[in-house]
Amino acid sequence: MYQEERLVEIVDYINEHRRISVDQICELFHVSRDTARRDLVKLENKRAIVRTRGGAISPETDPEIRNYRHRLHTVSAEKREIGKRAAALLQEGETVILDTSTTVQACADQIEDTEITVITNSIHQAEILSNKDHVRIHLLGGQLHKEHGFLYGTSTIDKLNQYHVNKAFIGVVGVSEQGLTIGHEEDGMVKRKMMEQAKRVIVLADHTKIGVTEFFQFATLGDIDVIITDRMPDRKFQELLEINQVDLLVTEEEKDIWS
Repeated sequence: MYQEERLVEIVDYINEHRRISVDQICELFHVSRDTARRDLVKLENKRAIVRTRGGAISPETDPEIRNYRHRLHTVSAEKREIGKRAAALLQEGETVILDTSTTVQACADQIEDTEITVITNSIHQAEILSNKDHVRIHLLGGQLHKEHGFLYGTSTIDKLNQYHVNKAFIGVVGVSEQGLTIGHEEDGMVKRKMMEQAKRVIVLADHTKIGVTEFFQFATLGDIDVIITDRMPDRKFQELLEINQVDLLVTEEEKDIWS
């Protein structure tokens, strides 16, 4: 990878996660610490980032995660592979909950037009699924988060109490020994209730989410059944999943088998 390509990806990562460390740059892009530091110096000179001790943060004064409408246009190939694998787990006649994340959106994109029932609090997921004639959609009510396009609040959680589903597909900003975390507490409270109402909880998380801990913890590793990711995580994280009896599906590994 050329430096300019790497710089673009570093900025994209910071835009989504608000920060990046030198160690994360080394791991994500397979470069030395000196190279990672030079990249950050170059980006700071361009005023694209603000360097901190051990890494960098976004230069934006507002620390909010970038809005959902922007993220819809930056769904990566890795997320699409994860979404494809998740959609393949659905069977005709099942009921499923989809949350608001863009990785779960990649799943919604690839759900077959078959007799299933979907409950969601995302206006984006509902719009995608509305083009599938045989998919029944229950859009949860509540207060609309305009920036990110999801419904939340006590009325959303109360409505979820009425549903009992086969599977829940949940996205995260971080998954680590601290559990499942996200930037918005109101979104996290809804995700927690979604998980409680499902027989089987499936977390969709690309490799950049593994080992990351965000602001609000909404579940522990012991609360989930399956995690789907695009790259094999390190041994320490695999051991955490084994301890918590979480099944691991890796799309990169499956792709290698069939290529």
